Amino acid sequence: MPIEKELTTEERLRAEIADLKRQLEQHHAQPAAPNPPSRMTLGALSLVGLVAVVVAFFGGYLPRQKREQMLVAEANAEAHARPSVTVATVKRAPGQVNIQLPGNIQAVAEAPVLARADGYIKKRYADIGDRVQAGQLLAELEAPELDQQVRQARASVDQSRSELEAANANLDQGKSNADLARVTAERWNNLVAKGAVSRQENDQYQAQFKSQTAAVQSLQKAVSAARNNVSAAEANLGRLVELQSYEKVRAPFSGVITVRNIDAGTLVTNGSTLLYRIAQNNMLRTYINVPQSDADAVRVGQAAVLTIPDLPGREFHGTVTRTANALDPASRTLLVEVQAANSDGTLLPGMYSQVSINVPHPNASLLIPGDTLVVRPDGTQVALVGDDQTVHFQRIQLGRDYGDQIEVVAGLQAGQRVVVNPGDSVRDGVLVNPVPLKEKTQAQPLPSPASKPAGH
Repeated sequence: MPIEKELTTEERLRAEIADLKRQLEQHHAQPAAPNPPSRMTLGALSLVGLVAVVVAFFGGYLPRQKREQMLVAEANAEAHARPSVTVATVKRAPGQVNIQLPGNIQAVAEAPVLARADGYIKKRYADIGDRVQAGQLLAELEAPELDQQVRQARASVDQSRSELEAANANLDQGKSNADLARVTAERWNNLVAKGAVSRQENDQYQAQFKSQTAAVQSLQKAVSAARNNVSAAEANLGRLVELQSYEKVRAPFSGVITVRNIDAGTLVTNGSTLLYRIAQNNMLRTYINVPQSDADAVRVGQAAVLTIPDLPGREFHGTVTRTANALDPASRTLLVEVQAANSDGTLLPGMYSQVSINVPHPNASLLIPGDTLVVRPDGTQVALVGDDQTVHFQRIQLGRDYGDQIEVVAGLQAGQRVVVNPGDSVRDGVLVNPVPLKEKTQAQPLPSPASKPAGH
């Protein structure tokens, strides 16, 4: 006998449904009176409906309910989860601050060489870029008018000296006449006392003596005037000779010729024609304007470092040599001079430089990262994370801006934690999971602050 395969429940149901369909078709085909469905048919229909309900329950409702439960669980987990935030610790600034200020390099000594005499350039001996020593001859002038004035002044001196000699001779003669008149007056005075001569004659000789004495005094004044004329003539000669010496133009100090405005044959005018400009560049100075906040910390003798943008990687060490000891009322800055050696001539007067000076700050302020600020209409704030991991927004007062760090004047204490880059999830009173910020070890002093306080 063939082996009959055992039918599954689904197959049996399908067979019964097919049998019922055939019976319905036969029933509609026969016009006879309908027979009531059998008990077996009703049971089969009930079983089919029950199977359909079971299949719909397990195939639709249960998976949907499971998905809804998962969504609700995820929403609850997200609602109760603590957002992770990066926090930075409020620290105090180091005891030194490195201020970097711009400056212009200048020569320690720089002077224009002007013409002191009218004339023409006979010959020049120096040009731009030449290194000269103090007293070195730079150019020669040709001034005929001045030479004639010198010869005339010498003649005037000789004439004055001759007049002085004549005045001295007249004085000697006057003194001799006065001595003779005195002796005669004394003799006649004795004769009058003896009654040998008349009083009238004695009075005449006494008057002559007085007249000769007055003449001697007059001659003495004439000698003094002649002597003064000699002095005046000699002074005038000395002045002209001194001017004549300026026909040879010499370097006032050792340095480099930076400007040359003359050539052979150039007409120069006393006091107005610029011949050369000399700069002493073996030692250069740089003027910087230190802000009022750091002015009291800059002292003479402090070390400074000069950097040139056009010379990357090179540093030139200098020293603060002097300060103005007063602030400029317009800019509220202190003028400071820094000198640096330039033995190799690398630095040139007129260069732009950056000057760095480490200044002490005994009262160090608090510092926070610049990306922790929250600017709101009611003021600048930061998000603080307390010991209970709760966020609290705190208003602060800012000081100077150091770039990546900002000084806090009031509102915070050292050791507190502030949120870095607070997002929308960071709200007042929310619980967070703080993650410490990885900070770099700061071995150098703080950089120079910005010109304006942060947050302005």
